[in-house]
Amino acid sequence: MRPGLFRLPLLAGCLVLAGCGALDRGVFSPAGPIAEAIRDEFVLVSLILLFVIGPVLILVPLVAWHYRLSNTRSAYRPQWGFNWPLEGLIWIPPIAIVVVLAVFLWRDTHTLDPYRPLPGAAALEVQAVAMDWKWMFIYPEQGVATVNRLVIPAGRPVHLSLTSATVMQSFLLPRLAGQIYAMAGMRTQLNFAAYAPGRTLGENMQFNGMGFQKEKFAVDAMDAAGFAQWLAATRAEPNRLDAAAYEALSHRSVLPAPLAFGTVEPDLFQHVLDLSQPSGHALDLRHFGPLRNSMPMETATHAH
Repeated sequence: MRPGLFRLPLLAGCLVLAGCGALDRGVFSPAGPIAEAIRDEFVLVSLILLFVIGPVLILVPLVAWHYRLSNTRSAYRPQWGFNWPLEGLIWIPPIAIVVVLAVFLWRDTHTLDPYRPLPGAAALEVQAVAMDWKWMFIYPEQGVATVNRLVIPAGRPVHLSLTSATVMQSFLLPRLAGQIYAMAGMRTQLNFAAYAPGRTLGENMQFNGMGFQKEKFAVDAMDAAGFAQWLAATRAEPNRLDAAAYEALSHRSVLPAPLAFGTVEPDLFQHVLDLSQPSGHALDLRHFGPLRNSMPMETATHAH
């Protein structure tokens, strides 16, 4: 046997072991109740679908082996056309699988509605604005804001309102809440929570230009004391998130490090949602000449 053949099992084993680390950063390592429910739903659907792919993987080789050219002892029935047991095997299992999937998906679709509040303590309100190529998070009740860093208290529900200051983007928290879209002039909602203190990652999954791969942020879940300490330190920051700061931030750019703002202009998120707050993205569109007439971000106001 050639020496190279011994390397194939070794290479396959290395690939399997290397892939295990990726599971720690995705939906298979949930850090909150919503991500855990999504993981369980995925596993359940996968197990049910094994009843679809399993018979195919088993029967195809068996049928090919049984009707091989060298098998001259099997019956040959050129006029055969119908068989009740075979018809039942073809139709009954798929119908049962569809019914079972429909029941589970109907139940879990309503359970995992992103607009559905989580039980427990009052949720922390956070407003998220998608930009090119960064995420801005406003804490309206606390009067602070961050860019490219989301800080939440562990064990407490979080209610996130999302919009976009640019093109449509996809907000993903793989270990906390899954994926939801953010669009200009519209508000979407997401409810989630973190089980325990720790750091997870979030990112944009909708391609939006050259800085797309850099549009990631840290999600830091802290205990009550740590969150209070972070909030006090953030309020001490001299930066103020007002119209001028927002306009500068919303130009296309990649930040080298997260930002924090000790104060926030009131109703800034609502102005962004109404498209009444001038953004750097909208100003940049004016360089495209006649194309700006077809750009929705040039709309002055948006009534609700």
